Parts: sequence; C-alpha cells; structure tokens
Amino acid sequence: MKELTIRRAQEADIPVIDKLLFQVLKVHSDARPDLFKAGTKKYTDEEIKGILADEKTPVFVAERDGGVVGYAFCIHQQYVDNNNMTDVKTLYIDDLCVDEAARGGHIGKALYDYVVEYARTQEYYNVTLNVWADNVNAVRFYERIGLKVQKIGMEVIL
Repeated sequence: MKELTIRRAQEADIPVIDKLLFQVLKVHSDARPDLFKAGTKKYTDEEIKGILADEKTPVFVAERDGGVVGYAFCIHQQYVDNNNMTDVKTLYIDDLCVDEAARGGHIGKALYDYVVEYARTQEYYNVTLNVWADNVNAVRFYERIGLKVQKIGMEVIL
C-alpha cells in the first residue's frame, strides 16, 4: 500500500476539496433529489477559506503520492451553561469523503482514526457525525469501524 499522510488542509487544497464536495453531493442528490440540488456542493470556495482559517472548524486531508484523496471537515461543539445539556466538548465530523477512485483502500478509516486521535489530544469527550439513511455504503462503513447510533432523525413527506 502506498504511504498515506494526513494533515491539516490548506487553501492550496481547495480545488481537490471542491472535486470531493461535488462527489459527496452527488451521492446525496442521487438518493434524495427532493432535498439536494444536483451539480452543487456544500460550501463555496470563500466559505472553505473561512472554515480553514477557524480553529473551531479543523479540516484534515489524506494525501497519497502528493495528491489529496480524502478529507474530514470537523466542528467544535459544546453546550456551556445549557439548561439540559452537559458542558462536554464534542468534535463533530461535518463531512468525511474519500475520492471515489481511491475507495476501498482504508483511507476513510485512517481519516476517522486521525480525527479521533486529534479529539483525544484536545480533550474532547466524544466524536459524532450524521449520516443519511439512504447512503447505505456510508452507514455500513461507519458501523464497521465501530460507530453506534446516537440519535435518529425521522420525517414524513407531505
């Protein structure tokens, strides 16, 4: 297996991050065209620049042979002095993607493990994420690497 490096994302990574964001959105828009606009992406380049500059939204990229093959967008969450929630620090994985051409090489697991270790060193209580039920490959992947259901969102379409 070729060597994989995981590091903080930089502005120079935005073109590849854009490509991956389009891949993620396609999975979602194919499954739920009623909710997701085809041919779009979650963040503009300006939004990505702001995210990369903010310490509360770390983004990590997986790099192989000098090219980015995956990313994990993370968000610091904490309810301080909330009426019903404890003050624990949570690192929320907002988005995790591996380039479709590089899937199956354990890059997603390596990114996830890196995020968990980062959270441990920063004294977070837990790492969480959301996954759309129609994204069965992602659900299967997250279950396989040990994540458990924390909460379930439900809907009725009117």
